[in-house]
Amino acid sequence: MANLNKVFLIGNLTRDPELRYTPSGTAVASFGLATTRRYRRQDGEQQEETCFVEVVVWARQAEVVSEYLSKGSPLFVEGRLQLDRWETPEGEKRSRLKVVADNFQFLGGRPSAGAEREDFAEGGRPERKTEVDEDEIPF
Repeated sequence: MANLNKVFLIGNLTRDPELRYTPSGTAVASFGLATTRRYRRQDGEQQEETCFVEVVVWARQAEVVSEYLSKGSPLFVEGRLQLDRWETPEGEKRSRLKVVADNFQFLGGRPSAGAEREDFAEGGRPERKTEVDEDEIPF
């Protein structure tokens, strides 16, 4: 029997990426991604359902995510699901499902060419967040 573990998500970061390095020097970044589904109930009332997903990115991609993205940034992620299991010091069993990103694509536009230098914080990130109207996304 064939197996497939593939995830495609489009959403907005719920927090700035957290960049860390393993003892061997490999970069790893983690961040939350919120995806919102809009639909109409049978009675015609519009409903909204948001799913929050933990995403992990490795190596050079982790450094790129950390450098160019911040809370609110729109992002397309392609990856796989991974289940982490552990036991707390109190003996409670815990688990967490996350997405390990293989690829990603920025969805937000770049700052305009005429933007003044003081519009940017240290590290080259825009200080102003661009709001994305999800009604404008065609899917």
